[in-house]
Amino acid sequence: MCDVIGKALTQVPAASRRNFLRGAGAVAVASGLVGATGPAATAAAPGGKGSSGQRHRTRVVLLGTAGGPAVLSGDRYGVSTAVVYEDRAYVVDLGHGSHMRLHGAGLGEEDALGGTSLAKVRGIFFTHLHSDHIVEWPAVYATGPLNVMGPEFTDPIQVFGPGDRGSMVRVFPPGRPAPEVYNPSDPTPGIEGMTGYLRQAFAADFNDRARDSNFVGPDAIFDVHDIDLTGVWDVDPEGVPPRLRTPISVWQDGDVTVTATLVDHHPTAPAFAYRFDTPDGSVVVSGDTGVSENLIDLANGCDYLVHEVIDVQYVDDLTATMPPEIGGPLKEHLLVSHTSTEQVGRDVAEVAGAKNLVLNHFVPGNNPVHRWRQAQKGYSGNLIVGEDLMQLGVGTTRR
Repeated sequence: MCDVIGKALTQVPAASRRNFLRGAGAVAVASGLVGATGPAATAAAPGGKGSSGQRHRTRVVLLGTAGGPAVLSGDRYGVSTAVVYEDRAYVVDLGHGSHMRLHGAGLGEEDALGGTSLAKVRGIFFTHLHSDHIVEWPAVYATGPLNVMGPEFTDPIQVFGPGDRGSMVRVFPPGRPAPEVYNPSDPTPGIEGMTGYLRQAFAADFNDRARDSNFVGPDAIFDVHDIDLTGVWDVDPEGVPPRLRTPISVWQDGDVTVTATLVDHHPTAPAFAYRFDTPDGSVVVSGDTGVSENLIDLANGCDYLVHEVIDVQYVDDLTATMPPEIGGPLKEHLLVSHTSTEQVGRDVAEVAGAKNLVLNHFVPGNNPVHRWRQAQKGYSGNLIVGEDLMQLGVGTTRR
């Protein structure tokens, strides 16, 4: 989930905050949302190295399926999805633990020479720059040169994501004083700008290794790009994207075509969904969004739509523990910038004609599975409640 819950908590008066925390804890326990045990809380790994999905030339690999920066369960790692074609992996977002999940999914190998967790990764695609989607990027960037050993790695890994939005988001909830601005000289860096700051932050490490052992730095490993929206959208403080007539061309990598569209995660913007087309079929990854006509267009007829989902009951229970002046606006924000269980199948996957709907970015991450199965209502295709390390084949199996 976006960071807004944590921000809202800071606005709760100190005298009320203890009551809020007690209430939130009680709601979580009563709903089976925290510290749950047993089948409802277990996200077993039907995929991984032994998955039948590996027999397909193209497959979807769910590296992590939990939404939000809060770590609620050890069963679901932070959100990250890989689309694999032959031996090339294209990774969307890097949530908590996603780098390690590459090994768990069989996409990384180790040999006597060292780690090769990134050797098969051809591209990394960030949907937006909320912490729960990019938190692993600093680690991947800093250690990348030591994790690309092996014959598979030839060209730099292409990294794509939002550029500098050029405007601050509007203050939420409306009417409260504007908070202090972080890094006022550059308050809204895109993925290129953020990576530049990482280069500075890890300078001591990079310089030590370069001078002591002829270390090849991350500039040789990663080629980072802001997705250019010139002529498409000048992002405003509200962050509601325009209706697009055509998708945004991102990258052509041999037989793999990557396109994107703007989705509605306002006020956070730009926020993207990505589509991957291979000779075997198509996979769309939504990122964080409310119901989006742009996304429906992008997902038209796709084989797999990997889409975020939020439980309205959880939002109701959570915001009920807050003072009305905080809980009301927070509830409205969560339900318009994310897609509910009731909406995702009926209003998105069914309209798009997606053959398979794969739920991910679960909010809350430790909800009982039966609550997510309600997304089948109004959807005539195949519903899959995603689990970490699940692998799903696209098209026919390889001989």
